[in-house]
Amino acid sequence: MIRVAMVSYWHVHAWDYTHEAQRHPDTSIVAVWDELAERGAANAATLGVPFIADLAELLARDDVDAVIVDAPTVMHHEVMTAAARAGKHIFTEKVLAPTLREAEAIVAAVDRAGVVLTISLPRLYAGYTAAIRGLIADGAFGQLTQVRVRLSHNGALRTERHPDGWLPAHFYDAAATCGGALIDLGCHPMYLTRAFLGLPERVSASYGAVTGRAVEDNAAALLQYADGALGIVEAGFVNPASPFSIELHGTAGSALFGTPDAVLLVNRGAGWQPVALPDDVPGAFDQWVAHIQQGTHATENIAAALDLTALMEAANASAAGGRAVALASLDRWSAEA
Repeated sequence: MIRVAMVSYWHVHAWDYTHEAQRHPDTSIVAVWDELAERGAANAATLGVPFIADLAELLARDDVDAVIVDAPTVMHHEVMTAAARAGKHIFTEKVLAPTLREAEAIVAAVDRAGVVLTISLPRLYAGYTAAIRGLIADGAFGQLTQVRVRLSHNGALRTERHPDGWLPAHFYDAAATCGGALIDLGCHPMYLTRAFLGLPERVSASYGAVTGRAVEDNAAALLQYADGALGIVEAGFVNPASPFSIELHGTAGSALFGTPDAVLLVNRGAGWQPVALPDDVPGAFDQWVAHIQQGTHATENIAAALDLTALMEAANASAAGGRAVALASLDRWSAEA
């Protein structure tokens, strides 16, 4: 049995991962830490496990094998490097860190400690993603010229039921989140675009604040590639009916998913035809547990998470500076630094 500690309930998905750990036959939750003691103590009481107010004390416990980290984004580097040094396996919510430098430092700490790190990137493991990757590999699009992925919800909209929107207020704290709609919800279209097109040379982004929050609630990023291809990533907190959608276009064909139904259609010049979707593969949490048990590592997952961090850092810098940002210009971690 892998004994897991919950490290913060800051993120909206923390209870989702709690339920995954409760459901999995090989994991059990044994303790809670939270940067907000009142919140942590309340959740620990609900779970019937101890609340440990000091993170170092929690990480020193012999009855904790692993941690699920849902702390504020700005704390990821501090918390995860400490967990790695303590020999604890780590599962975490995206993004891995606010900057590529911090993300690479986390991975270096994990590698030194020999623990397993896995990041929640759930849509990478969906059947539609596998089907689209299969079409790309089969040359259905010829040369890909454009990928567009959009994901949006209404979490920031003020309604009678939710006068301040249904997202927690701390999701608009720029210092803790390092951004809004793009670095949170936009992670999914960003890592999917990267999965289909690879890493771009440059990123340009524009952010809007429809509801006047301190972080963006409406965002778009343009990924520019050396061969002329473009990736378009869209995210928002201000749309009650916007479907999750994927478009791929190339010199030989196009594909659509989620416009609006969860159906994949491909057109190679002879009309739109449905494509059968394979089953989803096991999700990131199940993969994490399997890696711990088998002594293996989530190499592809970590590579995708590092690329995602780089893309988000570049997008934030672009939106702040009003210019395209080359990925090659980002600071990198160095053991000598």
